[in-house]
Amino acid sequence: MKKNWWKIVCVVLLFYTVIAGFMMDVPRKPILNETIRNQYFHVCMWFGMLALMSISLYYSLRFLKTSNIADDVYASQSANVAILYGVLGLITGSIWAKYTWSEWPTFSLKGWWINDVKLNGAAICMLIYFAYTLLRNSLDDDTKRAKVSAVYNVFAYVLMIVFLLIVPRLTDSLHPGNGGNPGFAKYDLDNKMRMVFWPAVLAWILLGLWIASIAIRVKLLNAKKLNLIDLSPLDQE
Repeated sequence: MKKNWWKIVCVVLLFYTVIAGFMMDVPRKPILNETIRNQYFHVCMWFGMLALMSISLYYSLRFLKTSNIADDVYASQSANVAILYGVLGLITGSIWAKYTWSEWPTFSLKGWWINDVKLNGAAICMLIYFAYTLLRNSLDDDTKRAKVSAVYNVFAYVLMIVFLLIVPRLTDSLHPGNGGNPGFAKYDLDNKMRMVFWPAVLAWILLGLWIASIAIRVKLLNAKKLNLIDLSPLDQE
């Protein structure tokens, strides 16, 4: 129980996010209206993705230093869950854009995909990390795959920061907090929404860590069967 306290916190926060996210009052803003509730899901999933990508980067750098296959497993599985979060973020963002930005002069696919620099940047980031998974699957040698993917992961993370956090701030963007637009914290995220938003951020991050931990353990057990790694320290936990 002592080791799983954070999982209990995760479940409680997720229930709170879903129930409070749909039931509590939100600011009645023009255009956004009730769609602002998507902030508890869309935006928070991006927080989770960034956290998991950062963890993946850490273990990739650690592998380059230690050459421990376990570090590669932690890096790859954290990245896989982060990619899942990224895809969910794109889907929820596309739905949100459809019902808020579809009247914007520059749009395509009947409003489901807006020609926005941050949205396009997010899609590019996902393609970069999809290439990461393809690269891993194309290499048969475990050591070579770990080394090459670790180096690629470092560059992929830098590009993600550029496309998601830097470029949108240097040009026009419909997203709040970018291209001269005020952020949600300045005009939409009132105190009531903060009561749900920040717990939701923590909930989605913890859920991502939970999923990643299961995937990591499965991969480590498979590696143990192939005698690629010694799991005696893990077995003692």
